[in-house]
Amino acid sequence: MYQTHHSRIRSQGYILVLALVFLGIFFTASAAYLNSSMSFTRSARYDVTNAQALAIAEGALDVAVYQLNLDSSYGGQANTPLGSGVFTVTVSNINSVTRRVTATGYVPNSASPVATKTIQTIISTNNDVISFHFGIQSGDGGFTLDNTSSISGNVYSSGPIIGSNQNYIYGDVISTGASGLVYGIHATSSAYAHTIGNASRSTVIDKNAYYATTRVNTTVGGTSYPNSPDQATTSLPISDAQIGEWETLAAAGGTATCTSGSYNISSGNVSLGPVKIPCDLNISNTAVVTLNGHIWITGNIIIQNSAIVKMAPSLGTENVVIIADNPSDRINSSKISVKNTASFQNSGTAGSFVFLISQNNSAENGGSIDAIELTNSASAMIAYAAHGLIPLENTVSLKEVTAYKIHLKNSANVKYDTGLANVVFDSGPGASWGFVPGEYVITR
Repeated sequence: MYQTHHSRIRSQGYILVLALVFLGIFFTASAAYLNSSMSFTRSARYDVTNAQALAIAEGALDVAVYQLNLDSSYGGQANTPLGSGVFTVTVSNINSVTRRVTATGYVPNSASPVATKTIQTIISTNNDVISFHFGIQSGDGGFTLDNTSSISGNVYSSGPIIGSNQNYIYGDVISTGASGLVYGIHATSSAYAHTIGNASRSTVIDKNAYYATTRVNTTVGGTSYPNSPDQATTSLPISDAQIGEWETLAAAGGTATCTSGSYNISSGNVSLGPVKIPCDLNISNTAVVTLNGHIWITGNIIIQNSAIVKMAPSLGTENVVIIADNPSDRINSSKISVKNTASFQNSGTAGSFVFLISQNNSAENGGSIDAIELTNSASAMIAYAAHGLIPLENTVSLKEVTAYKIHLKNSANVKYDTGLANVVFDSGPGASWGFVPGEYVITR
């Protein structure tokens, strides 16, 4: 009996030990589960705050774009409340049309944040694209070619196109409307006009001739198409509103100080722009002027001798304008003269151009004052005078020229650059800031 009782006690001891072991396992498992649950909760809470910080940073980028469209000089802001936290934005200039924006979102604040997210991106203006489909284009004033002057590229005019001695036009020739007239030229491609040819001056068209009623003293290498509809007229590629916007951008860069009614640069290396010059501008001799932005001159411009005007390399594919526009006198003022061996250079990047723009309107009002005068070995990238006369003579060479009226003399040549089909400017009417695709990096 004693043995049985002893065995019973020993069995109960085993049961107690097992119970304690299982209880230990239970508490250990419970503790591990509780710790895991707490860790999961902390992780979930951390994920939420990180998501909130990221959303705040993204919202900050939208704020930056909005502010830049209100004020292009916007440089950022700090500790601005948004949602469940705050944000800080910094804006740095890459060039005149591109900004690097860094936005950081903090939850709940920047002093003791639980979560922080930073995004860096690039934004740029919604650039205005101007299309030049013709090597040379004139308005209702039309244009004439004298001596051995020639054009390499298509020609488009709302007025007559008249040569003196079968002057070569290496491309299509188009004179629009019911008064369209072409004669005295040698076109290596086709010609389009209401009337082609003149009894006093022979005309040669290597390809086809499209005309409405008359073809006189003209040799056609291709096919003649009488009774063809008149070509539709079109506006010149740069509007006055666009030019006015560039003037505003130039003026935003500050106003230069004139001396005795002029701003003179005759030597050395000078950086210029964006700037408004409220007088005449004279660049001469050995001066080298580097353009960093648009220039607006409220008088006349003379660039001569061996002066060089070039774009800053940092401008890349952007384009810059030099505008002569005196709103109080566009009949006698607002003129540009480039002569002797003065030259222009782009930024070093293909597709970048210097535009010479004159708002002189003498020709449009029946006068004979030159809006832009280009002589001798002068080299300008692009000349534009929508309301005025541009005479070209001697060995002057251009990428493109557009004016109300154009007169080519002596051995002048206009050589069309294929890159001008679409040229891009940093801004203009309707231009706005926006995100550059692919330029979005979460840095932390």
